[in-house]
Amino acid sequence: MFYKQFFDNKLAQYSYIIGCQATGDAIVLDPMRDIDQYIDAATKENLTITKAVDTHIHADYISGLREFAERGVKVYASDEGDADWKYEWLIGSDYDYELLKDNDEIKIGNISIKAWHTPGHTPEHLCYFVTDGAAADEPMGIVSGDFVFVGDVGRPDLLESAAGMLNVMEPSARTLYKSVEAFKAIPEYVQVWPGHGAGSACGKALGAIPESTVGYELRFNNSLKSATSEDAFVKFILDGQPEPPMYFARMKRDNKIGPKVLNGLPNPRRLTIREMKKLADKGSDVATIDTREREQFVEGHIPGSLLSPLNKQFNTIVGSYVDENEKIYLLVEEHRLKEAIIDLIRIGLDHIEGYFTPADFKLYKAQGGKVETLESIGFEEMENRANVENHVILDVRKGSEFSLSSFDGAINIAHTRLFNRKKELDTKPTYLTHCMSGGRSAVASAYLKREGFNVVLVDDEFTEHMNKKATV
Repeated sequence: MFYKQFFDNKLAQYSYIIGCQATGDAIVLDPMRDIDQYIDAATKENLTITKAVDTHIHADYISGLREFAERGVKVYASDEGDADWKYEWLIGSDYDYELLKDNDEIKIGNISIKAWHTPGHTPEHLCYFVTDGAAADEPMGIVSGDFVFVGDVGRPDLLESAAGMLNVMEPSARTLYKSVEAFKAIPEYVQVWPGHGAGSACGKALGAIPESTVGYELRFNNSLKSATSEDAFVKFILDGQPEPPMYFARMKRDNKIGPKVLNGLPNPRRLTIREMKKLADKGSDVATIDTREREQFVEGHIPGSLLSPLNKQFNTIVGSYVDENEKIYLLVEEHRLKEAIIDLIRIGLDHIEGYFTPADFKLYKAQGGKVETLESIGFEEMENRANVENHVILDVRKGSEFSLSSFDGAINIAHTRLFNRKKELDTKPTYLTHCMSGGRSAVASAYLKREGFNVVLVDDEFTEHMNKKATV
């Protein structure tokens, strides 16, 4: 049996190829939208991808299942859950597909992949037991999707906290408890191949180790260990979950009704200096995404730009601040352009019209192009200004961080929620915007400035400042 795990560092998402070397067939589980990566990997192993399957309707990225269906690969999807949790784009289509119920099997040569219904994270969620029939008659591993991670379980609150469904959080947690109880009966040697790792918003304590075993998780996974009773589990699993990015609702919708077919990656053109000057006049009518570090952005950027350094938070930031129909322009290093494009299409942001490089931006400034700056201060200055009329402290950390320690009179809106909650902010004050160390507050400040708010970035170390205050 051939096995390969793929990892997207920014979305902290795992996907898998499992192949039978005897027949040359392979299946991809939980594919991302840019499916050529799997086809290339399979080809190198003399395998052909003949099947693809999802564990559930994903909320944090666009699935590649439809891309595989478009290329004639047989695709599989869950038929569990009620009528609201069906793959609408598949049902009645002319794609080669099969809908799966609990205990249904997919055969890949000598390999058996058996579906197991594990609701709780979502109603339709399936895991897959993998048995290498050439060597054994019992499963060696389970592709656990968003059910069991290394160190955590899939959060049951997303349907309410991200997708906007009402009064489903606690019932989902109680359903998840029943799935967890069933997990305890799996032999301890069975390997766990999860859908996400550390950094994913699909849980609150995911580990960075790429795989585990049932036995290890039963011993050391705090979410599983909390299931001493249903009430204890529900209380533990719902407590302290971070605010999910609001674009999760759009991902859930698109994967349900059908993602757009890519037909290749977007091919943005490199802008001329004249075009960059026209872009500066458009301001917030388009999404100009500056991928440089915040220190460079503060010193000067094209008016109306959003800040999103090309790091692990890139997808989350852009997904939280850019509408799916906006035209996108990138300030990005030439050698990282393709990386940025792939990151964007993985969360359904396809309208990438143009780009320019840092070198282009320097030339643009030298030729008189419009440039804006962002005022940046430290915490001491922030506290001084907070006493001045029409100055308000805006804390863009997670609610759980805010509840532990905060400044008197501060407003708390997580940086990933500003797009939806900006109407709560009056346009008259100047917002002194901070987080723990300046990263989140920098992107939030850029967004608020783009939206017409008066904003000052607090670029400083929160913990260091609070400790200093405590010793005075």
